[in-house]
Amino acid sequence: MTSPTDPAPAGPPPARRPLTLLPLDLGRGFLIGLTELVPGVSGSTIALIVGLYTQLLRSAHHVVEAGKSLLRGGGWSGFRRELAQVDWRLIIPVIVGMGGAVLLLAGPIHHLVESYPLSALGLFFGIVLVGIAAPLRMVRWSVPPGVDLILLFAAGFVTAFVLTGLGGGGDQTDPHLFIVFLAAAVAICALIIPGVSGSFLLLAMGLYAPTLQAVSELDFVYIGVFAAGAATGLISIVQLVLRALERIPRFTVVLMAGLMAGSLRALWPWQDSSERYSTGDISAPLLFMVAGAAFVLFMMVLDARTAKANVDKQD
Repeated sequence: MTSPTDPAPAGPPPARRPLTLLPLDLGRGFLIGLTELVPGVSGSTIALIVGLYTQLLRSAHHVVEAGKSLLRGGGWSGFRRELAQVDWRLIIPVIVGMGGAVLLLAGPIHHLVESYPLSALGLFFGIVLVGIAAPLRMVRWSVPPGVDLILLFAAGFVTAFVLTGLGGGGDQTDPHLFIVFLAAAVAICALIIPGVSGSFLLLAMGLYAPTLQAVSELDFVYIGVFAAGAATGLISIVQLVLRALERIPRFTVVLMAGLMAGSLRALWPWQDSSERYSTGDISAPLLFMVAGAAFVLFMMVLDARTAKANVDKQD
């Protein structure tokens, strides 16, 4: 999240990021990558919460434009001009952190979610519940939201609520690589749109377990096709979201908040109402829920203080 100003997609080259932030950015990237492994949790939601969403989106936009410049015959000058706009001191640590989380924790996270499902869901429910405020803090609110924004929030809520209810027909044992390509192009949207989980979309398409297995076994053919599909989807969705943030920022952030609220359906720990739970089954998820909520509140306070300190330095 940023200081409460309307986001803009373009601007001067980014200021040199202090190297002292390197460990923090690695940790943020690790957290984003970790959450992408959990069905029902969107990495972009965590990017919003830890204060990196607009920076990552702008940098991704310039990387996409650099590639398009070469394809259109714009030459190396346009390519270099776009890449100069990328905040590499932020992007590289975040990507390294995300990659490290995926490579190191794909197996353990799957085991954790399977072994302690209620506590894991409680933790992420608390994170996303309080994190709904993150996109709303990206713009100034001089007047209360009107009926149109309330309806848009409801539309986002219903959309995510329905998407998280998709069950999927079971894992595909030997998916065709073209299907893998298309699935990656769709799932990568979750990296940009808060409230939509890439892992949950893969789960609904029957490719969640095969993808984790491919990463664990270093199946480079599968991984390469998946990466190509993800890159294709990323090119389209980045520009769409950036334009929306530029032209209709309030509508965009309200829709994001609605999507995040609707996605809570997938994270509610006690989804099987026919089951009886002991006191221990209830207390542990509640404690993790409170811990997740407290973590987000801490990150919001830290982000607000950091933004204020940066403004004071500029003055």
